[in-house]
Amino acid sequence: MNGKSELTERYIALYKENIDRISSISSPYINTFRKAAFEKFSELGIPTKKNESYKYTNLNIFFDHDYKSYFMPEESDFVKAEEFRCDVTDLDAHGIVLLNGFYPTINEKLRQLPSGVWIGSLNVAAIKFPEIIKKHFAKYADSESDGLIHLNTAMASDGVFVYVPEGVTLSKPVQVVNLVQSDEDMFNQHRNLIIVEKNSEFSIIICDHTLSPRKFLTNAVTEVYVGENAHFDLIRVQNEHNSAGKLTHTFIHQEKNSVASSNNMTLHGGLIRNSTYHYLGGERAECNSYGLYLTDKWQHVDNFVNIDHAFPNCTSNQLFKGVLDDMSTGAFNGRIMVRPDAQGTLAYQKNNNILLTDDAKMDTKPQLEIFADDVKCSHGATVGQLDDDALFYLQSRGINKREARLMLMFGFAHEVIQNIKVEALRERMDNLVMQRLKGELSRCASCMVKCG
Repeated sequence: MNGKSELTERYIALYKENIDRISSISSPYINTFRKAAFEKFSELGIPTKKNESYKYTNLNIFFDHDYKSYFMPEESDFVKAEEFRCDVTDLDAHGIVLLNGFYPTINEKLRQLPSGVWIGSLNVAAIKFPEIIKKHFAKYADSESDGLIHLNTAMASDGVFVYVPEGVTLSKPVQVVNLVQSDEDMFNQHRNLIIVEKNSEFSIIICDHTLSPRKFLTNAVTEVYVGENAHFDLIRVQNEHNSAGKLTHTFIHQEKNSVASSNNMTLHGGLIRNSTYHYLGGERAECNSYGLYLTDKWQHVDNFVNIDHAFPNCTSNQLFKGVLDDMSTGAFNGRIMVRPDAQGTLAYQKNNNILLTDDAKMDTKPQLEIFADDVKCSHGATVGQLDDDALFYLQSRGINKREARLMLMFGFAHEVIQNIKVEALRERMDNLVMQRLKGELSRCASCMVKCG
């Protein structure tokens, strides 16, 4: 025995079977990272519950499966994806569609938006902008303990590249509609790189959907660089069926005086794991990390947040809320690191959860590591039921019990939704969340799959 689990050996074999195909369609520079990343993954393996960061999440449910197909697209694969239309009708955005993480080959691979902004395939960008890619690719996504990040570096073929040059404010957000579709069960990985240079402002919306009823597992890494005085906003809307597993690893590196926000809105999905890493790498940087998750049946949603205060006078805020129904489960792990030089740090964290049944379960764990003296850090977490006094008050005003419960749950969730800056999307999220709470959104929006 060499010490590797059978599960890890399975993905080592998957890598060896596909690495020639993957490398053949990838840029030479990105290929240079694969061997070392594969060796690191082989050492760390698939995380188990013995890994503190995955203590409350059992990945075996999705990883212990024979994914014989590793998706490599043909042009014909993108035709149906191009027909997909977002149902947020008033959303004024620069839209693109990805299929299983690949940028469509039937369209131009790299296109220029107003004010010198570029968006397109990461592979094409690596050839067109080699100096930018060398400066930023694989510089922020790093982990000594999570083998999945290294597995992504070893096997991801393509993804989205966004470049916002210095001093540019893009008035409309970019919307990435990320579709997963296949006639076979599929393991899928992609890699995104977003660069927002100094004094710039940029927002991106990532919407995840599944279009076919197969079993899917996605392991995605996104690296973001936010320059000095820049503003960046990421909104992720997750709406996939219950046979889909989604693991996202988002690394946001911030320079001084920058402001960055991440917002994970989880409406549907069998297994969701969102890992968000903010690195406050300059004085007076600010980050905000939000999340809302609504679960039922046997769904499981895990949000892991790591905020690293490395410089003085930085501020961080975390707000995560969940409503868990049926036998569903959730986890929240919020880690705040304040390094010795990070005097004047302000760090706040709140995680509140409502359990609608006795079988629903939530694990929440704040984690503060403070090595500076002049700091203000606070955290709070609650797991409970709806407020009986508030429910009684509403009923005493003539509101029936069902409506009163909906009003309380919606008000609870709206504290997170209101942080979405794009008005049309905020209104759509209000509508989707209300449908979800009423039980009218029994499957993910825009999905034709009748999953259990």
